[in-house]
Amino acid sequence: MGVAVMPARDYSVLICVYTEDRWDQICAAIQSVREQSLACTEIIVVVDYNRALYERLTAAMPDVTVVENTDAKGLSGARNTGSALARGEIIVFLDDDATADPDWLKFIDDSFANPAIIGVGGLTLPKWQTARPWWMPEEFYWVVGCNYLGMPASGAPVRNLLGGNMSFRREVFDVVDGFQAGIGRTTDKRPLGCEETDFCIRLAQRSPGTVLVMDHRAMVRHFVSDKRCRFSYFLSRCYAEGISKSQVTASVGSGDGLSNERAYATRTLPLGVLRGVTDVFRGHPSGLGRAGAIIAGLGMTAAGYVGVKMKTATAKPDQAPQFQTT
Repeated sequence: MGVAVMPARDYSVLICVYTEDRWDQICAAIQSVREQSLACTEIIVVVDYNRALYERLTAAMPDVTVVENTDAKGLSGARNTGSALARGEIIVFLDDDATADPDWLKFIDDSFANPAIIGVGGLTLPKWQTARPWWMPEEFYWVVGCNYLGMPASGAPVRNLLGGNMSFRREVFDVVDGFQAGIGRTTDKRPLGCEETDFCIRLAQRSPGTVLVMDHRAMVRHFVSDKRCRFSYFLSRCYAEGISKSQVTASVGSGDGLSNERAYATRTLPLGVLRGVTDVFRGHPSGLGRAGAIIAGLGMTAAGYVGVKMKTATAKPDQAPQFQTT
């Protein structure tokens, strides 16, 4: 590989980590950033309250800025810590279990050449540890942190970006006061999410005319463990997504918080069920599994959402959910 080209804009790439169990994946993620055809200004790795991992990374990665999370414990707090330290004009987020294609930053930079665009997301593809589950519908690839069937086309404006492959101009963080500490992944065993959805919606609410786009040329490969290929994980992740959506709507309102989800549930998913059933009649029995997974996934997501709303409605005023910002 040749010498990386220096971009017209400075890029800070942030990778948030929390467990030594992902050591090989963390190293691969960092190496993929080092090997970009367009060089970044800095790589910042934020360690979420794991001293042993912090010391190991500090010793092993002398060319990387390794810091400890000084904000609330969890992914939101780690992202806030890294964003506050970043020096780049553009702040880019990459998951600790994802690897970026060599031209990832180059294509992100291409999109940011348009001054109207303040946020860019890329195409996140699954990298299966085992074979893709026969029942897994592409409409639910968000369960494993990847782009899913039903998302807008490349170059089209979007409401929100996906957290494992997203970037923003620095000034965005002067408009939105960080990622919500009460939303998204924490030490809780439940696989919550949506902190980036909440962030993007609050950005649009505070800065009307905000333009976020997806550039599918900016690709990353997201590792999907065999554990996340189990149907039990699929159901638990869908249920957690419902909980997360209820948290988002409590923060930004149901109008904006569910604007995409309404079309997804009433158009994208019914079409997916229809395709699955049609495939059965074409001699592909796996279509029935995909159709069933879509129905089950939607049901579990709705159950998580409604469950939290019911608890909130019956809670005393001093027991209502509170979300922190930093």
